[in-house]
Amino acid sequence: MFFIYKILINLIFFFSPLIIIFRIFKGKEDTFRFKEKIGFFSKKRNKGNLIWFHGASVGEIQSIIPLVERFEKNKKIQQILITSNTVSSSLIIKNLKLKKTIHQFFPIDCNFISKKFLNHWKPSKAFFIDSEIWPNTINNLYKKNVPIFLLNGRITNKSFNRWKVFSSFARSLFSKFDSCLSSNIETKKYLKKLGAKNIKIIGNLKFSQSENEKTNLNKDLLNLIKSRKTWCASSTHYNEERICGIVHKKLKEKYNNLLTIIIPRHIDRTELIKEELNNLDLIVHKHNSKNKINKNTDIYIVNSYGQTKSIYNICKNVFLGGSLIRHGGQNPLEATRYGCNIMHGPNIDNFKEIYKHLGKLKVSSKINNSSQIISRLEKFFTKNNNSRKIKIKLAKIGKEILNNTYKDIDQFLKNEN
Repeated sequence: MFFIYKILINLIFFFSPLIIIFRIFKGKEDTFRFKEKIGFFSKKRNKGNLIWFHGASVGEIQSIIPLVERFEKNKKIQQILITSNTVSSSLIIKNLKLKKTIHQFFPIDCNFISKKFLNHWKPSKAFFIDSEIWPNTINNLYKKNVPIFLLNGRITNKSFNRWKVFSSFARSLFSKFDSCLSSNIETKKYLKKLGAKNIKIIGNLKFSQSENEKTNLNKDLLNLIKSRKTWCASSTHYNEERICGIVHKKLKEKYNNLLTIIIPRHIDRTELIKEELNNLDLIVHKHNSKNKINKNTDIYIVNSYGQTKSIYNICKNVFLGGSLIRHGGQNPLEATRYGCNIMHGPNIDNFKEIYKHLGKLKVSSKINNSSQIISRLEKFFTKNNNSRKIKIKLAKIGKEILNNTYKDIDQFLKNEN
C-alpha cells in the first residue's frame, strides 16, 4: 500500500503546477509563497532547538495558539515552526506577531520533498494536530529518530473504517508515533486498534481558544438585532432552512417582532433558500443586498463570509445545522465561546464527545423537530441572559485541558532530551 501511495503522491506532484495555478486563480494560494508547497523555503532556520507543529487549516491552527504562546516563553526552545495547508491559517500566525514562531506551507508529501523539508528545518520534535497523517513525512521523521507526537487526536468512525481497509499500512504509520494525546474516548479506542501506543485522553484543545469580543456588523443590522427577539440558525443545510421558516411563522404568532438569522453552510444556495422561504410568505433580506433592511423583515440571510462571529457576539440563541439531516453536525465550540445557548439535532456523530460535554454543562440541548426548537426558544426568550456563565464554564474547562496538554508535552520534551 505504501508503494501505491508513493505513486499517487508523485502523480499529484507532477500535476502540481497546474493545480497551484488554478488555486492561485481562485484566490486559494499565496501568490508569493506557493513555492513552499513544492520544497522551497522563504524563511531561515535559526540555530538551536526547533519544534514543529502541523495542522491542516484554520481550526487546527487556532486550537494550538494558546499552547504555542506558552512554548514561546520556554527558554529551551529557540524556534517554533508551524505548517498548514491554507492561506487563511497562515494569516492567523502573521497577525499574532509571535517572536519565536514562523509559518511555512506544508509541502506535498513526496518522499524527496519531505526529505528536503526535514533536512532544512531539522526539527527536534514533530507534532501533528487532529488527524493530519502524512505517510512519507512520518516515515522520514521516524528514520531520523525525531520523536513524533499526535496532538488533539481525532479519529471518527468514518475515518477509522477507511484506515481499517489498509490495516497493515495504518499500523505501520500509527505505531511510529511516540505519544498520542486523544481528544475523546472514541479516538483512543480507534488509535489503539490502529497500532498507536502511549495514548492518553486529555480533552479537546479547541476548548482553550478565546474569542475577540468586537463586532464588525453594519449599523442597520446591529440595531435590528438589538431591537428584536432574535435567534440564529448557523451552518444550515438543505431542508433545515425550511424548518427554520416554519419555526419563525409559528413563533411570530407570539413574538411579532421576531427576527430569524440564517447563515447557510454553503452560501451559493442563497437564492434557493430565499425562494423556499418566500413560498412560506416570509419577508427575506440578503446580507449583501443593496436595498435597506425592511423593518418587517422576517428572515435575514447571511450570504457572505466573515460575519458569523460578530453575530454570535450579539445573538445568543443558536441552532447549529447539519444535525437535523445526516451530515454529522457542526463544531459548537465557536458559538459556545461567545456565550451562546446551543440547539442541535440528533445527527452529531462528528462532534458527539463535545456535545456530550456541553450537554452535561447545560449549555447545549438536543432537538428533533420544529416543535422542539419553538419550545426551546420560548424558554430562551423568557429567561435571563446566561452568556457570562457559559463563558466562565468554557474558560474553566479550556484552562484545565491546556494545562494538562502543556504538562504532558513538556514532560515528553524533557524525557526525550
